[in-house]
Amino acid sequence: MHHNSSSDSRAGAPGAPKLTTLGGRSVLFVMAAEAEYGPHLRQRFTPFMTGVGPVEAAVELSAALASLAHRERLPELVVSLGSAGSRVLEQTEVYQATSVSYRDMDATPLGFAKGITPFLDLPATLPLPLRIPGIYQATLSTGANIVSGAAYDEIAAEMVEMESYACLRACMRFEVPLVVLRGISDGKAELHHVDDWTEYLHVIDEKLALAVDRLGEALAEGLLAR
Repeated sequence: MHHNSSSDSRAGAPGAPKLTTLGGRSVLFVMAAEAEYGPHLRQRFTPFMTGVGPVEAAVELSAALASLAHRERLPELVVSLGSAGSRVLEQTEVYQATSVSYRDMDATPLGFAKGITPFLDLPATLPLPLRIPGIYQATLSTGANIVSGAAYDEIAAEMVEMESYACLRACMRFEVPLVVLRGISDGKAELHHVDDWTEYLHVIDEKLALAVDRLGEALAEGLLAR
């Protein structure tokens, strides 16, 4: 799901992160897979591609932010965007995440609540405080599995994906705020093949692009007011 640029000789390594000026602010857009980066988004920014899943997202975004910090070019905002699954939200609609949790973490045999990372002083659900006016809101769960069918029963969050918690932890490390935008690509029916995921990505691309435009307006109007 991750395609390397021809100029990249190291297998799997993303290129240098490109910052985008949006609403007068420097923004790093982060995505997981080329399939989600359609023609409408391509007109607006060049994303930093992490690859799929929490490990890839954590490693690659941390490395990218460290590189930018070294050059004193940290962005004012990171935006994680792409697709998500949901059994309760409207298919192909775009939502901003109001919080994110890490569904893989389960240290309950040691007496920790599910979702709590041992010895890390953080709650199981981390808030995402920034709000873009005019975009639907939903809670988000990150994990390394594709959720389908009955697996949704175990998850309290309204939408599921594979990178945003990792992106948030990387952003917290570098004290950069995060916005998460997700279009709902699947969840109503069981997933059986990659085509079940990609079927609606062209619609999501267009709606995510409009959400990015809304974000630009919000930034221009003081969303990141110091």
